[in-house]
Amino acid sequence: MMTSTELLRKQVQKYISVADEKSLRIVQAVLEIEQEEDWWDTMPDNVRKSVETAIKESDEGQTIPHEEVMKMYKQWLKK
Repeated sequence: MMTSTELLRKQVQKYISVADEKSLRIVQAVLEIEQEEDWWDTMPDNVRKSVETAIKESDEGQTIPHEEVMKMYKQWLKK
């Protein structure tokens, strides 16, 4: 008895054998994307932790409005 994965592979192979070039390129692109590493997983632990902390603080409303930040750092924004 075939597993669901084996059955799916067999069905996909049937489609691949008759697919046109455009369809094959689409399938190839999808498969290549699946093989790529997620950039998040390649980030150092301390960077991921910092981003997660920032998201949590933002979700909790612990942010400073853009206009206020611009006023605070106006001296560095002059050309």
